[in-house]
Amino acid sequence: MQAPACTNAPACTFPFATMQSHGVRIARSHAYDWVALLLLIAMECVLNAIEPFHRFVGEGMIADLRYPLKSNTVPVWAVPIVAVIAPMLIFIAIYIWRRSAYDLHHATIGILFSVLITGVLTDAIKNAVGRPRPNFFWRCFPDGIAVYDNITTAVICHGDASVIKEGHKSFPSGHSSWSFAGLGFLSWYLAGKITVFDRRGHVAKLCVVILPLLVAAVIAISRVDDYWHHWQDVFAGGILGMVIASVCYLQFFPPPSDDKGFWPHAHFRYISDREEESRRRRTTEMSNSDSTAVVPRQGETGANTSRTLDAMESERVCKRVPAARVGTGTHRRWKSMSNTTTPALLAKLRGTKLREIG
Repeated sequence: MQAPACTNAPACTFPFATMQSHGVRIARSHAYDWVALLLLIAMECVLNAIEPFHRFVGEGMIADLRYPLKSNTVPVWAVPIVAVIAPMLIFIAIYIWRRSAYDLHHATIGILFSVLITGVLTDAIKNAVGRPRPNFFWRCFPDGIAVYDNITTAVICHGDASVIKEGHKSFPSGHSSWSFAGLGFLSWYLAGKITVFDRRGHVAKLCVVILPLLVAAVIAISRVDDYWHHWQDVFAGGILGMVIASVCYLQFFPPPSDDKGFWPHAHFRYISDREEESRRRRTTEMSNSDSTAVVPRQGETGANTSRTLDAMESERVCKRVPAARVGTGTHRRWKSMSNTTTPALLAKLRGTKLREIG
């Protein structure tokens, strides 16, 4: 992957924003977001504990729900690893390469929001709809002996309660929605990092972007193959996860087609703040240098004027200059003239001093 030029990646102009230097600052500025993530986790736990709606299943409907009860091709514990942890490892690799704490933080919090919002919506819909899974018959009648109500023909299940509960959570597919929420976010992220929409026609870049979506699609299809979901469940889960992933990505990052699509929005705010701080610092330094250059000249002028006034007031100037440069007659004339003109001259010099100091 080739990083954009400095016009698109301004981090090459300023020092790196590492986790050591900016991690605490970024975490504090997004404290409410992390609290929201904790609330989403709590909501997810509550939704998993709630008993779903038990939709009516009659004797005439059970024929379409007799698919075999198989184990999961993709275990439940594997979905967070593929959809969350694996993308985070890629985020860390990008951080090591580009050294932007803003990129790492926003990619991490973005994908967490994507999968948690998707998970909450998925489980809420599951509980509200209560659609039976394709293998519901064997969940309801593990011994294969069906029992129905004589009046309503509704099934009377005698299987394990937790297994029956899970049998009413077919729509939408959680594996599908989680996979597309996490890997769909990763696809958006990679599209921005490798500038897939740079109009240079590199098909290899498209392959990199499509690869996470292909993995998500394989996970989703496995749910139909395992008879845990109907195809509508998988389709709806994929759409839900992809929509949430797109919204969460664009909340933190510009579109990959944008000239600034390489970095998150917060990175450019950081660069703008650094530039503004640099301008203010230069302006302050210029003001201080101008003040330093002007003040000594004013002080020197005032000091020289003050010394002249002191000398003339003590009549040292009037006494020394005539004795050194003129004769006796001239001395008498100078002394007489100085007695009459010195007050006016002193007043003039005092006015000059006040103007210079002011």
